[in-house]
Amino acid sequence: MKELIDKLEKEKKLSKEEFITLIDNRTEDLSEYLFERARVVREILYGKDVYLRGLIELSNYCKNDCYYCGIRKSNLKIERYRLTKEQILECCDIGYTLGYRTFVLQGGEDRYFSQGVMVDIIQSIKQKYSDCAITLSLGEKSYNTYLAYYEAGADRYLLRHETANSYHYSQLHPERLTAEKRKKCLSDLKKIGFQVGTGFMVGSPFQTTETLAEDLAYIYEFQPHMIGIGPFMSHHQTPFADAKNGSMDLTLFMLALLRLMLPHVLLPTTTALSSIDPAGRAKGLLAGANVIMPNLTPSDARNKYSIYDNKITISDDALLNKQSLEDLVNEAGYRIASVRGDARVMK
Repeated sequence: MKELIDKLEKEKKLSKEEFITLIDNRTEDLSEYLFERARVVREILYGKDVYLRGLIELSNYCKNDCYYCGIRKSNLKIERYRLTKEQILECCDIGYTLGYRTFVLQGGEDRYFSQGVMVDIIQSIKQKYSDCAITLSLGEKSYNTYLAYYEAGADRYLLRHETANSYHYSQLHPERLTAEKRKKCLSDLKKIGFQVGTGFMVGSPFQTTETLAEDLAYIYEFQPHMIGIGPFMSHHQTPFADAKNGSMDLTLFMLALLRLMLPHVLLPTTTALSSIDPAGRAKGLLAGANVIMPNLTPSDARNKYSIYDNKITISDDALLNKQSLEDLVNEAGYRIASVRGDARVMK
């Protein structure tokens, strides 16, 4: 099996069958070897740097009804909220003071945040913090809306493809949402000029090793700048309330495979990992990740953005939050970089 890892590191790709073999035959010893190679590869391009992205969760209103998500429109028991422009700018003020140079504006597909509203917010942030990157994660939009965001100053866009397999996608979403539409949005974003991020859930209902291998094949073909993966986490107010949560071990294995496959990629170690294991984010760094996304959302709204159960909150105090992250990063043998941290190109 180690020969397949060596092949992936050297050639940057494996066949679908080779990925399936590698994933299905993983052991603790094999994982440690993979993590070691992933660390070497990430340090060739990024050294010991870990980049912080200040996450601002704009709204938990959503027009969609994805079966796994706690903020789906059919969840009538959730307390809804949306941030004002003034609150969003205040979050940026706090983050900038703490040294964050990327702000991630994330939310459900809330019709209130129309193209015009978002363009105004993006322009206002850029006017105040021209040295910062703005990342958007607002779901599926038209080509013209994405273009308007880009022309207003947005730099990056995160849109997880969720699963590359069309049938599997249909098992996780209502009929009007399709894998083909999702991939079209990703292609549009890349064509416009965004630094584009995609990703998938590890251990989602009905997922197989074969669909995971298809995810890897799609990501290799698409060549994103960022990849966000994390373990599937169930929510008690969804159709998948009783579904088993994803495995941290498999998630870490997939992170490391992605690092070998795309050495240049920006790879977050997610909150969901730490929701499974308090040391989850540190383990993600040791598996090849190089991004952490601390939460700048106001404390009275943060717990309402409940896309899954048992989502951790390190601290309501942004300064204490950053200090705890610095300790986590340093203990893992890395350091926080106070720069935007764009994806680096292989030479």
